[in-house]
Amino acid sequence: MNDRFLDSGYVAAIELENDQCHLAATAHWRGAMSPSPTRLVTTSFVFDEIVTFLSARGRRQRAVEVGDWLLSSKYLHFIDVDRNLFDDGWSFFRLHDDKRFSLTDCISFVVMKRLGITTALTFDHHFRQAGFQVEP
Repeated sequence: MNDRFLDSGYVAAIELENDQCHLAATAHWRGAMSPSPTRLVTTSFVFDEIVTFLSARGRRQRAVEVGDWLLSSKYLHFIDVDRNLFDDGWSFFRLHDDKRFSLTDCISFVVMKRLGITTALTFDHHFRQAGFQVEP
């Protein structure tokens, strides 16, 4: 099984029909999750971005539904950002002052490196800049 990292922008693109990446995300999602689902990995910081994004766009009930699905999904490995992971992400952030990486992205990169994950489900070009493959 090839784990993939789940980024917030991918989920937002699936959820918002007016998102410029909506069609690509939904088509990719159907392919990625059938017939044999891919195990996804994400963090509590990405989770926060997802539900905050949806709620801020007036979709609070959908934010709750998506959040509940993510937390209960058997296909998602959820990683809480503890102090050690936070510190490692902060170090990554500080070392890459030539990039416009967010702290959440840096924590995601650290998780991916630790777990040997090479591919992220994202539309964020920063993952590619950090040396990862992206889908779709």
